[in-house]
Amino acid sequence: VAEAESSIRALEIGPDGSIWYAGSKGRFGYTKDGQNWNHDSLSHEDSFPEFRAIAVTEQATMILSVASPALLFRTEDNGTTWDLVYKEDHEAAFYDAMTFWNANEGIAMGDPTDGCISIIITRDGGKSWSKISCDQLPDAADGEAAFAASNTNISVAGDHAWIATGGKKSRILHSPDKGETWEIFETPMKQGGGMTGMFTVDFYDENKGITFGGDWEDKPNNSGNKATTTDGGKTWQLLTDGEGPGYRSCVQYIPGSGGNEIFAVGIPGVSYSSDGGLTWEEFSDSDFYTIRTTDSVAWLAGNKKLAKLTFTRR
Repeated sequence: VAEAESSIRALEIGPDGSIWYAGSKGRFGYTKDGQNWNHDSLSHEDSFPEFRAIAVTEQATMILSVASPALLFRTEDNGTTWDLVYKEDHEAAFYDAMTFWNANEGIAMGDPTDGCISIIITRDGGKSWSKISCDQLPDAADGEAAFAASNTNISVAGDHAWIATGGKKSRILHSPDKGETWEIFETPMKQGGGMTGMFTVDFYDENKGITFGGDWEDKPNNSGNKATTTDGGKTWQLLTDGEGPGYRSCVQYIPGSGGNEIFAVGIPGVSYSSDGGLTWEEFSDSDFYTIRTTDSVAWLAGNKKLAKLTFTRR
């Protein structure tokens, strides 16, 4: 539906139904009606950040850049003006994803800087952010980080948050209380390499979740690349090992489907499941990085493209 001058890995549907994206070259944009897009760019100190995380609340839109310095901007006027609300200069800073529990409380995560996964929290609608001390978090394993592939390394439901890590170790960080306390769970996902593990996670409710990923350097390989949980992430079961799609960078439940209907996108292809991930059919062989869905429309983003997929519930 739209050509974009950007590689887009951050896409979100706002509470008012607006569609927002943020991408490379400092680009961002939104549509209120799904047809007419407003595209613009944001620079900082004469350079254009690469944005791979976005969050939209009733009051504001926030976009977060990867790499150092990590820059988190906030707007209340649809991008006419932006405030820099968080900056991190650590040489290892690399933020991957951001989401909100509600209009006031939000979370973003990134690669380790001081021995633990980086997690920042806001309690005032994104106006200020604070980083959780590693004293309060599980230690990161050697080679454990995350992939800024689709802004879906974090999923929230109720007061819970789940963070998917990847790399040489691929685990689930879980908070039951909006980031106050944390625990970590092992997963059976493919891991051990620099580009292996979970790339995306989504929870339908406080118990039912799905994760996807694989090996970015061996995308057709569909072994050990998808799993589900029914106990809030404590234990995971691999899905149809050796069947279904290979590498996928984003997985999303379709709202109102009882957790049965799922989209997963990656390179290449858009995959769909109507049975909770047990079996899959290919919707398209087009490359996309990320997807967001309502109960009848899905929005997709990729390299210099935005797309709309209208579907009928089964």
